[in-house]
Amino acid sequence: MSEAVRYVTDRQGKRVGVLLDLETYHRLANVAGSDEEMLTGLSLAELQALANSHLSPVEQTQLSELLAQNAEERLPADDTATLDRLLAEVDSLNILKTRARYTLKQLYGV
Repeated sequence: MSEAVRYVTDRQGKRVGVLLDLETYHRLANVAGSDEEMLTGLSLAELQALANSHLSPVEQTQLSELLAQNAEERLPADDTATLDRLLAEVDSLNILKTRARYTLKQLYGV
C-alpha cells in the first residue's frame, strides 16, 4: 500500500518538497480550490484549535451576567451595546468554528 504523502529532502535531510499520491492530490485540489467556505492556509493543529475555541472566561462571565440582567429586564441602557457586541462576537466565532470543522472534515476526514 502506498503512502499518501512522501517528503523530498535535501542532502542535509531538510524537507524541501512533498509528493502526494494521486487520490490525495485530486481530493485536495478539487476541494480546496473550489470551496470558498474552506479555511485554507491553516495547519491541522491550527484548524483544530480554531474549531475548539471559545470566548475568554472574562467575556463569558460578562455575557452570562448581561444575559441574566436582560432576561429579568434589569439591563441598564448603556450595557445594551456591550451585550450586542458580545453576541456579535459569539456569532462570528461560531461561524469561524463551523468553517474550521468543515475544513477539517473536507481535508482530513476529521
